[in-house]
Amino acid sequence: MNNVMEINGHKAIIQYDPETGLLRGEFVGLNGGADFYADNVADLHKEGAASLAVFLDVCKEKGIEPYKQYSGRFNVRVSPETHAAAAAAAQNISLNEWVNRVISQSAHA
Repeated sequence: MNNVMEINGHKAIIQYDPETGLLRGEFVGLNGGADFYADNVADLHKEGAASLAVFLDVCKEKGIEPYKQYSGRFNVRVSPETHAAAAAAAQNISLNEWVNRVISQSAHA
C-alpha cells in the first residue's frame, strides 16, 4: 500500500523499506531522483523538504527542467473482458473520453 505525503506542494509516495528499516519517500513528477529516508513521519517530512530543495537548486544551477514532461498519450492493455465492460460502462461517450474521466476522478480524489 502506498501513501502520499505533500511537501511544499509536491507529492511524494511513502513506503516502508524493509531492507533499511526506514520509511522511504520518493517525489512523483520530477525529472530525476529526490528520494529521502527517515524512521518517523516528522523527520521524513523534514528530510523530504531538504531533498526537494537540493534537487530544485541543482536543477536551477545546471539549467535542467526539474519536472517530467507528459505527452497526454499512453497505451493501456487490458483483458478482452475488461475492454468489453469498459465499453459498456462508457455508454454514449467514446471509450477514450470515459477512460479520461475515470482516471481524472481517481487521480484527483
